[in-house]
Amino acid sequence: MQDSQIIDLYFARNQEAIAATSAKYNSYCMKIAMNILNSSEDSEECVNDAYLAAWNSIPPNRPEKLSAYLGKLTRNLSLNRYKSNTAERRGGGEFALSLDELDDCIVDSIAEEQTEEELGRYISDYLYTQSKEMRQVFVRRYFFNDSIVDICEKFDMSESKVKSMLHRARLGLKTYLGENGVYI
Repeated sequence: MQDSQIIDLYFARNQEAIAATSAKYNSYCMKIAMNILNSSEDSEECVNDAYLAAWNSIPPNRPEKLSAYLGKLTRNLSLNRYKSNTAERRGGGEFALSLDELDDCIVDSIAEEQTEEELGRYISDYLYTQSKEMRQVFVRRYFFNDSIVDICEKFDMSESKVKSMLHRARLGLKTYLGENGVYI
């Protein structure tokens, strides 16, 4: 079923919208959730919560790209669950590893005059100065929390190349943020 047809089902408040969404995007959403949570049970809950969030937000929203919309809902719900699960201790998994990698260029405490939205814009602006390949690898690692091995397979690259690209991207991001007055 096409995304536009699925969205029309949401607008018609037809419960088949959830089934169609699940049939088309369940593995995609589960991959995002699993990369963050590293738990099948928690991931399934977050994906189901994402479907509910889609049901509650479409309408009035009419996403241009349903996969991106669902991915963002799943990611945000998974991040909230991750924070809840690791309130007192940091767990394992790809999400924790990718956070550790970014520790050198982004800190948790952003200066008062800088919002998280502004930081997001700086990161986005920096990424658009990079090659398409670099952007894709960076987003796969730090947004979708893919493992290095998964990125290697997806882009047909060696592990050393992916690690090197990510290292250069982090160094470049740190420099870019510093040049733009972002406190790091």
